[in-house]
Amino acid sequence: MNEAYDLLVIGGGINGAGTARDAAGRGLRVLLVEKNDLASHTSSASTKLVHGGLRYLENYEFRLVAESLREREVLLRNAPHIIWPLRFVMPHEPSMRPKWMLWLGLALYDRIGGRMSLPKSKRVKLRVAPHRTILQDRLTSGFEYSDCWVEDARLVVLTARDAEERGAEICVRTECTALERSADGWSATLRSAAGERSVTARAVINAAGPFVDGVAKIALGAGTPAHLRLVKGSHIIVSRRFSGEHAYIFQQPDGRIIFAIPYERDYTLIGTTDLLYEGDLDAVTIAPEETRYLCEAASRYFTSAVTEEEIVSSYAGVRPLYEDDAASNSTVTRDYVFELDTQDGAPILSVYGGKITTYRKLAEHALEKLGEVMPLPGRDWTAHAPLPGGDMPDADFAGFLWEAGERYAWIPPEMLLRLARAYGTRIDRVLGGATALADLGRHFGGTLYEAELRYLVDHEYARTAQDVLWRRSKLGLHLPDEAQQAVADWFAARD
Repeated sequence: MNEAYDLLVIGGGINGAGTARDAAGRGLRVLLVEKNDLASHTSSASTKLVHGGLRYLENYEFRLVAESLREREVLLRNAPHIIWPLRFVMPHEPSMRPKWMLWLGLALYDRIGGRMSLPKSKRVKLRVAPHRTILQDRLTSGFEYSDCWVEDARLVVLTARDAEERGAEICVRTECTALERSADGWSATLRSAAGERSVTARAVINAAGPFVDGVAKIALGAGTPAHLRLVKGSHIIVSRRFSGEHAYIFQQPDGRIIFAIPYERDYTLIGTTDLLYEGDLDAVTIAPEETRYLCEAASRYFTSAVTEEEIVSSYAGVRPLYEDDAASNSTVTRDYVFELDTQDGAPILSVYGGKITTYRKLAEHALEKLGEVMPLPGRDWTAHAPLPGGDMPDADFAGFLWEAGERYAWIPPEMLLRLARAYGTRIDRVLGGATALADLGRHFGGTLYEAELRYLVDHEYARTAQDVLWRRSKLGLHLPDEAQQAVADWFAARD
């Protein structure tokens, strides 16, 4: 007998997870399926920013920027362990945008989203510390403004975790291979390692990211029009280029910008690119020309050139942007667009575009759109609901960390900070009743112990070493090869 749901969500990226969470909290019976791991594609390959999108002002996307800035405040309040403020320094490059234009844009950026908690923009001198030894001598002045950092893959996982705790069913490594529509619902065939399974749902939300057109074709037939422009964005990770907790934003001769951001304590993250992508969506990697572009882009500003030999890692993802016929990949809208189809029966809502910062609002709007054609219970609720681990008094991470240090004095400070950032107030669930490092089980190296692996398997859908080392954490950058292999062997022994 088929299992019956109100809503089938296809896609375990940020938009799918956010929609499943919102719907489950309203009382709907929700099933989310993801053919790989959560956040295994676009949502773990971002520049890892919760931001308004300063450069979108040049494209007159004022609504998107205003909504993004308001959402930046909401997310910072609801997930202070995985999201935190970051100051960005933009050197003025005399050959590019004039100073008045930059200052006018930043003044608008400070105000367009309404009342903001983060510090406002200001002018900065670059011939003094800390910038003097970092940036080239020709760069004498610039501007500084606020945005936020986010642990992107963890945001997805915690959103899915909250959805499950509110009643949703989350199925990773489960592919939807067939969709059949009737007047009052959908029949779906799902395939996983356990075999095939059939379910029914009153409605489908297609939030498959770069695969959204493919899912639409499964549901609606081969004649379904394509609405995507697939744009690849790649990043390189190099050894730490500068001290301090600020980031840089560098203008480029082609009109684009790149970021240089402190990353994982020992590194600098540099990105991103904008290339039209037509390759295999399951095997997206950085291209040699992208590596050269990023090295040259950063080298225009840093006192010493960034070379390919410095790169310790890289990653690439494909942005599923709505095709608006923009002339440049950089100017295609980052806003989200819905395609609602009810022509032959039950509704299917396909989600195009969007960005991490607006995922919560996108979910609200998706359900509002679906509510136009079918009755839905409940109302908007996520704006004031912390994500798992984010329920700290006054969203005060520093205060929480101090208190955790008092409780867990036996944990080395570096390890405690990582765990507190990753799990917030749920750190006690990871540690269990441990009172010493020896109580955490096998030590795999660095700050990783078996207790954390068990938690990630039992509560955060981890199934492989890659899930742990590169998505739920970035320990892959810190652990030697033999330690990473030991984690892989631990997972293999569980099969």
